Order: sequence, then structure tokens, then C-alpha cells
Amino acid sequence: QVQLVESGGGLVQAGGSLRLSCAASGRTFSSVGMGWFRQVPGKEREFVAAINWSGGSTYTADSVKDRFTISRDNAKNTVYLQMNSLKPEDTAVYYCAARNSGASGLGYTIYNYHYWGQGTQVTVSS
Repeated sequence: QVQLVESGGGLVQAGGSLRLSCAASGRTFSSVGMGWFRQVPGKEREFVAAINWSGGSTYTADSVKDRFTISRDNAKNTVYLQMNSLKPEDTAVYYCAARNSGASGLGYTIYNYHYWGQGTQVTVSS
């Protein structure tokens, strides 16, 4: 069982930065792939970024490429999403997700993930 708790969301002006953190509990954290997704009301949850078990492989959606960076610290059981040059269209609830035990690689869709956090709101003002 893995429990995920996101933090770091808030209100920021366009062009600003935020760093989201996702603290995980559970013994399998360091061996599974992790991801970040976001969702706005009335729309489907959207893939943002993924990272493999070691942090050696990452993938970022085209919509945030070169602005967002995913990373992890297995010693701290934490995954991060550094968000720079934020735009109003980045406004959403951001969710951290963990793959199931044995799934150590990248996951690109919601169906690749088994555990979800409660979400943290990010609002970017113009």
C-alpha cells in the first residue's frame, strides 16, 4: 500500500515558479515509477510528467516541456515537480501518482498508475 500527499501548490503570477512535492509512504516507493497529472473542471485528467524508479529516465508532456522538470529523492520517499515560466493555462489541480508494485518504468496514462494523492491546486494569474 502506498499513500501519497502533495504539497507546494498555490497562487502565482504568470512567469513565476512553484515546486510541488509528493511525499510517499510505503516500502515500494523506491522501486516503482511515479508521475504527475493535472485536471481542470470538466476535463479529463492530463498527463504532465513521469519518472522511473531510479530517476534515470523521465518524460514530460509537450505542453510543459522545457518548463517543468520531474525528479525524485528515494532517500526521502519524495517526488518533485519543478514548474517554471508558469502560464495561466497551467492552472489546475495537480495529482501525484504511483505505479503498482513491480512497475518500475515510465507510465504515460492514468491507467498505468495504481495510487493517487488528493491533489494540490495551482492557480496562475495573468
